[in-house]
Amino acid sequence: MANFSKSNVPQFSVEVYQNAYLPEGGREVNAIVTVTSTGGGTTGGIPLSDSSRTAGRAASAAVVIMVDCSGSMDYPPTKMRNARDATAAAIDTLRDGTSFAVVAGTHVAREVYPGNGALAVADARTRAEAREALRALSAGGGTAIGTWLRLADRLLGAAGVDIRHGILLTDGRNEHEAPEDLRAALESCAGRFTCDARGVGTDWEVKEVTGIASALLGTADIVADPAGLAADFTRMMENAMGKEVADVALRLWTPVGAEILFVKQVAPAVVDLTGRRTGAGPRAGDYPTGSWGDESRDYHVCVRVPQAGIGQEMLASRVSLILPDPSGGAPQTLSQGLVRAVWTDDMAASTSISPQVAHYTGQAELAQVIQQGLDARKSGDLDGATAKLGRAVQLASASGNEDTAKLLSKVVDVVDAATGTVRLKAKVADADEMTLETRSTKTVRVKR
Repeated sequence: MANFSKSNVPQFSVEVYQNAYLPEGGREVNAIVTVTSTGGGTTGGIPLSDSSRTAGRAASAAVVIMVDCSGSMDYPPTKMRNARDATAAAIDTLRDGTSFAVVAGTHVAREVYPGNGALAVADARTRAEAREALRALSAGGGTAIGTWLRLADRLLGAAGVDIRHGILLTDGRNEHEAPEDLRAALESCAGRFTCDARGVGTDWEVKEVTGIASALLGTADIVADPAGLAADFTRMMENAMGKEVADVALRLWTPVGAEILFVKQVAPAVVDLTGRRTGAGPRAGDYPTGSWGDESRDYHVCVRVPQAGIGQEMLASRVSLILPDPSGGAPQTLSQGLVRAVWTDDMAASTSISPQVAHYTGQAELAQVIQQGLDARKSGDLDGATAKLGRAVQLASASGNEDTAKLLSKVVDVVDAATGTVRLKAKVADADEMTLETRSTKTVRVKR
């Protein structure tokens, strides 16, 4: 394990948990990589650019809040009022010096504040102006989320800051643009800013909202009762203000003959990063992790190695945390860890599964079977839904994922959690089903 340390900059560490022993002929190596960032609080949560480090001051962040103003936000009228109040609460949470803007989203995207194609800088005056501008927000029109994201990207792209973040609120389905238009917008925005997405009420599409958050390395959640928006927006903005370093990449190098089968973030939520690899030189690839504050995350790395004989040992992968230089210079290596492979004829050693790998393999399966079970339930396959959701109850119970277990209990009656014996509830509230689906990827950390 290696650390990166510099005055006023978070320290990053990498720890690798694995069983390195393989049987003769074994080729698949699994490891859990724990990445921890600590000590960033000395910056007040503000990222440091190279010039800022030299000058001894902190650079700022930029945030764009995208508020759904489609016609459905008027049903009931309190929904629009709660959205205005939540946006005002988020603006009040902005740290002085943070660049920000508010966008009204319908079938088109419109700048609400400051409205000049640029960003405002948060202080007492601009916060007051923004709150006043929110009074003009009203509901009417359709929903084309891709246009909201593209406007946010243009606004954020013009800001000379390290941390670029979006907050997106919607209450309906993306009905006024083609699915491929939203996908194209997400592909265009990926890597340029992170985004938290929220669905309010129960008339929106879970897979759309979670897909936005996943593509832009943010969080997704449901706010079933619009009265809870202000508290949720405040928490999101506090989290955004706590980020100190942006665009950190997980770089995996493999020797000749070895290949990466998959890379997944597995805590605090399951996010498959495998398809997001970008080349980083001979036999190396970078996987995006987004922005970091004081926090810890776990990643599951699976490597296929060449066959080798008993007693042989090799480096299966070198794991590095990389921070790019915004000026185009050489990137910084923040921390490193090693994934090893050792071939043995000791059956006990080669058949032992790392507790960390076993735990997160179960958590990934838990997220998968919840999705499969809910999809089966929607399609009328009640037997399939019962089997999948029963397996989910079993996995949640075994891993101690109490939050997910509680959500499952609102969709199924649990007969025996240990065996996964359940009965589907005859009636399930839309909010309960959508909450389970939205939060299905949230995991619990493995007990060390």
